[in-house]
Amino acid sequence: MAVTVETLEKLERRITLTLAADTISSEVESRLKRLSRTVKADGFRPGKVPMSVVAQRYGYSVQYEVMNDKVGQAFAEATTEAKLRVAGPPKITEKEGAGEGKLAFDATFEIYPEVKLGDLSTAEVERVSTEVTDAAIDKTLDILRKQRRTFAQRPASEGAAEGDRVTIDFEGKIDGVPFDGGKAEGFQFMIGEGQMLETFDKAVRGMKAGESKTFPLQFPADYHGKDVAGKEADFLVTVKKIEAQHLPEVNEAFAKSLGIKEGTVEGLRADVKRNLEREVKFRVLARNKAAVMDALVKNAELDVPKSLIANETERMIENARADLKKRGVKDAETTPIPADIFQPQAERRVRLGLVVAELVRSNNLQAKPAQLQAHIEEMAQSYEKPSEVVRWYLGDRQRMAEVEAVVVENNVAEFVLSKAKVTDKVLPFDELMAA
Repeated sequence: MAVTVETLEKLERRITLTLAADTISSEVESRLKRLSRTVKADGFRPGKVPMSVVAQRYGYSVQYEVMNDKVGQAFAEATTEAKLRVAGPPKITEKEGAGEGKLAFDATFEIYPEVKLGDLSTAEVERVSTEVTDAAIDKTLDILRKQRRTFAQRPASEGAAEGDRVTIDFEGKIDGVPFDGGKAEGFQFMIGEGQMLETFDKAVRGMKAGESKTFPLQFPADYHGKDVAGKEADFLVTVKKIEAQHLPEVNEAFAKSLGIKEGTVEGLRADVKRNLEREVKFRVLARNKAAVMDALVKNAELDVPKSLIANETERMIENARADLKKRGVKDAETTPIPADIFQPQAERRVRLGLVVAELVRSNNLQAKPAQLQAHIEEMAQSYEKPSEVVRWYLGDRQRMAEVEAVVVENNVAEFVLSKAKVTDKVLPFDELMAA
């Protein structure tokens, strides 16, 4: 039987579903009979509850269940026959005038759009690359040294200097009034490492243990503490202790302490370089993929189903609630989160997903088994026991699905870069790592 599909607006469609009333009643009766075999009721043995009692208690819920099932089945059959790709759940409303012995329903829904991919040769993409230099290796070694540094108390005659760890008491006041977060005792910070505002850091330099000082401090207008942002405070600081740091030398002992088998400085630098190159590769790839995705969104034409945007928005809100809960926010499950703050991002995600899916389908860019294996093995190299990491990924479908999504994105990026107008740019190591 032919299905009549009514076009309402862009992607919105409507079809009428007609069901025989006796089919519904027959199925309801059949389910109630099955239910009567197990239902329990006071005064009756199991399986001996009268049908009238079963119908009175469960008739409405069974009727609702059957209607949902039959309407859903009819909708699936109708859309399959009409060869429609349905996006999101339909809105079902009962329709009058179905005729004797029949029930009619209107199903309003959206379909997936036709995605028109533009000429990729006209797309402009900036592709970055970054080299791991000796300076980058030295900087990483300095970080490793700081992670293993030790401290020794300075003599009382010496003032605090760059790189020292100081222990202080402080209290800040604005217009003579203390403010929240403006007081602490036994507080430690490293001078010159950006842990404190620059004015505070400079004020403590040169002070000796036991010395106190009062100084003004202007909070930046964009300071994270909104109550004090843009305001000037007076701080009283007392230095309790000053400790000079000692950084271990980069030698064979240091290399061995980091697990370098050969225990040489050359082996340590080579290991650091390999790790940095792996990290740089993933960061460069992520940045280039983002540039490709931006180009794809600009290059394609399509209408985006509102239902998919709504679903993605709801998913993002749920993720936001889960994040709030992890942070220990009280009543995270019920905290009002306006949907409109996520809608632009949700719309872009859905649009990009549809474009990428069409590009993958039309150019056979699906992830191949060998690609999945290679990607997992490469990720595993950054762990102590790579073989266990590989088994961990291969043993879980959800994790494999995530790997597959990444590999597909990589395939898409490579394909687009092979077609588009590409501008190459060398990005400094520090800039890439800070992004």
